[in-house]
Amino acid sequence: MNKFTPLVKGVITAVIMIAISLAIYYSKASGTSAVGYIIYVVYAAGIIWTLVDFSKQHPDKRQFSTLFSQGFRCFIIIALLMVAFTGIMFQLHPEWADEAAVLYREDLVKQGNKTPVEIDQMVATGKKQFALSNIASAIFGYLITGALMTAVASGFLLRRK
Repeated sequence: MNKFTPLVKGVITAVIMIAISLAIYYSKASGTSAVGYIIYVVYAAGIIWTLVDFSKQHPDKRQFSTLFSQGFRCFIIIALLMVAFTGIMFQLHPEWADEAAVLYREDLVKQGNKTPVEIDQMVATGKKQFALSNIASAIFGYLITGALMTAVASGFLLRRK
């Protein structure tokens, strides 16, 4: 019997992803660079680990719904922990909203189709909603990516019977 349940595998995967995220942040590398994609490779690896392990232990239960259910149990905890991490990072770094507001203002000024008052209002609204919109993006991003990775990996495992 394997002592690593999908939940435990999800926690292990999320901890690795958080460590990589922190390493990227503290090394001053851009999270949008190719280095940032390592996080998604680890995300996929955690889900695949869960599915392959379950498939080996229970070859008689290899159905798409059963495999997807196992993957879901893994990726949902990863998503939960990564969204919590994202929220904590935005709480610890309110200056990120300030930096984004400066860039947003510059972009609006370059467009040249807004009055200074409109620009001020739009920047203030954007700054106020910065953390919330990024957290919402993280929620949907991790859930959609996890569901897609789980569906593809489950389908692939079923074809390898």
